[in-house]
Amino acid sequence: MSEMAVMQKQSMDFLNGNIKHIYKKYLAAAFGSSLISCIYSVVDMAMVGNYKGPEGTAALATAMPVWSILYSLGFLMGIGGSVIFSTIRGRTRNNEQKANEYFTAASLGVTILSAVIWLLLIFCDTELLTLFGAKGSLLPIAREYVLPIKYVAPLFLLNQMVAAFLRNDRAPGLATKAVLIGGIFNVFGDYFFIFTLDWGVYGAGFATALGAVITFLIMLSHFFSKKNTLHFVKTEKVTKKLKEICITGFPTFFIDIAIGILNVLLNRQIIYYLGTNALSVYAIVINITSFVQCCAYSVGQAAQPIISTNLGAGKGDRIKTTLKYALETTTGFALFWTILSLSVPNFYTRIFMTPTDDILKIAPHIIRCYGLSYLILPFNVFSTYYFQALMKPKIAFVVSVARGVIISGILIYLLPLLFGADSIWFAMPITEVLIVVYVIIKMLKYTKQLSNEEVRGI
Repeated sequence: MSEMAVMQKQSMDFLNGNIKHIYKKYLAAAFGSSLISCIYSVVDMAMVGNYKGPEGTAALATAMPVWSILYSLGFLMGIGGSVIFSTIRGRTRNNEQKANEYFTAASLGVTILSAVIWLLLIFCDTELLTLFGAKGSLLPIAREYVLPIKYVAPLFLLNQMVAAFLRNDRAPGLATKAVLIGGIFNVFGDYFFIFTLDWGVYGAGFATALGAVITFLIMLSHFFSKKNTLHFVKTEKVTKKLKEICITGFPTFFIDIAIGILNVLLNRQIIYYLGTNALSVYAIVINITSFVQCCAYSVGQAAQPIISTNLGAGKGDRIKTTLKYALETTTGFALFWTILSLSVPNFYTRIFMTPTDDILKIAPHIIRCYGLSYLILPFNVFSTYYFQALMKPKIAFVVSVARGVIISGILIYLLPLLFGADSIWFAMPITEVLIVVYVIIKMLKYTKQLSNEEVRGI
């Protein structure tokens, strides 16, 4: 079968296959991939927290923005490029060459970004970690953790970019397999390097770095398979294509980068108003929130290839069906995480550290207050993927920026001044409520237009 025939067959699966079956298949793959991605930082924090106590957990909290930067830049090129890639493949009048021009441009873009981040982490790690809130005894611990990671930093960007294109090239299982094997290695590697070899915090970073290498090597195998339709091709107007990719991918990029920005803001505010113990508990909250967001990512990543391809073909009814399944899934995730957080908050505490009595006393209130945001968070995060897939990046941009920095940032600084220090934990629940109103209005508007809508001019 020719490469063109393979491409057409793959597109036809999205265009004519059973949507429920395809969605479930992609959701399972995306969920596994997203969940294991979270494990990299979560397992590190849990292991380090048990090795060094609350101080170790707090130190790794200050390193969390590093992950936000690495993953978000990978999403920028990966989601932005793959959305356009699939939309083009949904139109029979477009050929493989044009779709692969966006894959080529995205690959070039992620290479440039990787080089910049690599240099920053190698030569400016102390300055960055200090900016993120690592001060006093926390800074050397954070630097020790980041040391092995910074030398393979480009792989974290490349893994996110390649995984996005694999899902759109009908290879979601391989992306999941690669991340799963790398994640499992990280789990066992953490224990081996931290406790067995007694490498401590450095061992956590070392295991994570090796896990990223393993994931990358496995995903590369797709490019040598017969099913592969991703190829580097001669690309004209590369700058223009990179601009289109960035515009389309920016909302997803900003969701992740906003986590880092919010972590910095909250780290500073929590230290100022509430102290190190509260920061240690917030480190736990960061990891739980990462899990919740990864669940939302998996819904968006499962639905996006189906929606993008059918949008290119003008099949609005199939998009509406996909949206129905996605909303049902986000509702399930929202209820699960909210109920768990409200009912057994110290279950999280004991997983992520060996807690003191003071930690066990303050943790339930913090986790329950912040956990209220989980009731809406999955829907709001999924909405950015949905608007991107509909080629409505401006709406996705407004949602991600308002939610990630503007409204949340204002509340983080304003609430403690008006209502006392503890009110800071309600900043994100209030933000999610305000954003969901706008999301629902826009989602209803553009979903109603789908029957006759087809993207043109890409």
